Amino acid sequence: MRIERIDVYVTDLPQRLQRQVSSGAYDTGAGGTLLGKPVLVRVEAEGVVGYGQIRPITPGHFLPDTVHSVVGAIVDIYGPRLLGRRVSDIAGLWSEFDRVLPGNVNARAAIDHALHDALGKALGVPAYVILGGLCQTRIPLEWSVSMAPTREAMVEDARRAVVEHGMRVLCLKAGGRDGWRADVENFAAVRAAVGDDVVVGVDPNCGWSVPDAVRAVRAMASYGLGYVEQPTERRDLGGLRRVRNAAEGIPVMADEGVITLADAHALVAADAVDVFCVKLYKMGGLHQAKKVAAVAEAANIRVNIGGLAVFSQLEAAAGAHFYASTPERLVMPAAEFIFGLGILGPDPIAPAMDLRASGGYVEPPSAPGLGVTIDEAAVARHSLRHEVVRPL
Repeated sequence: MRIERIDVYVTDLPQRLQRQVSSGAYDTGAGGTLLGKPVLVRVEAEGVVGYGQIRPITPGHFLPDTVHSVVGAIVDIYGPRLLGRRVSDIAGLWSEFDRVLPGNVNARAAIDHALHDALGKALGVPAYVILGGLCQTRIPLEWSVSMAPTREAMVEDARRAVVEHGMRVLCLKAGGRDGWRADVENFAAVRAAVGDDVVVGVDPNCGWSVPDAVRAVRAMASYGLGYVEQPTERRDLGGLRRVRNAAEGIPVMADEGVITLADAHALVAADAVDVFCVKLYKMGGLHQAKKVAAVAEAANIRVNIGGLAVFSQLEAAAGAHFYASTPERLVMPAAEFIFGLGILGPDPIAPAMDLRASGGYVEPPSAPGLGVTIDEAAVARHSLRHEVVRPL
């Protein structure tokens, strides 16, 4: 089944999410700019259509991709090399992409998801079958609590997640200008509000120094710290190992520090972490993320499924298929893509909402491919830019 046509869309978001992390603002973008908007890839192959969608999170984080670079990479470099190829040729295509344009993980992830969607539809099976089969039928979800101007606002966000949405796992953003002591006070306040039965982790997004990370983790331990995610600079593996040694059994997770297979290997060699945070958009999609997970399994490291997937059922579904195809013993603590499941509002290009969170869990899609129904009329209405890939 060969690829005959590729369309690339930049789609608008009728609603806006603004959040704050230590490295900057997380913003889905207002009108008048393409920054923060999702990129949708549509692949057509002998009557089968596959979709993939990724929203580049720059400016203000740790990847260099922007909407413009993602569209350019697909339209000018990757897309022409996809035309005429089989949708199943993922490994070979990735090798060719490494040769002609290394990196560009957001662009590759959108393509990867579209290919898995098309291949699953062609075979009549959910994407998790292609990824290794169904290991988990019920996926626990995690709620990310943004830094806020007041402690009370963070506490209210956490309480709402637990009370209104049944969340049993929270992740508090940290590493702000007020210092690690304020982060500890925020953690203590949230713990008092949600009780001891909720797993509460902390994510400074590289915002702590090594000494401050050691002090913060030790202080939070007395309040029941569930895990600490990327506490220090992502390339300082020795510093990360020092934090892990000081954590005394509290899991330490790499996020910004694990993007490539080489990153995964280096973290294993340094004995620096207990968990890899797998985010499909930063690793180039499902194909490459499975390789990183294999490195983790071989080293007795667990994986976490991250990525907010804001307003995108497609991105959330890809994460759900990855999680569902991973044995339960290898994952912790939960999946982060709840914001793609209608909690903040409907997905503008998939308003039927095939995926819904319930009681802090979601079931993996059972329909062929990624299992999300795209409304092409809605795509046309919400498109800010549309490109058709031309042959070389």
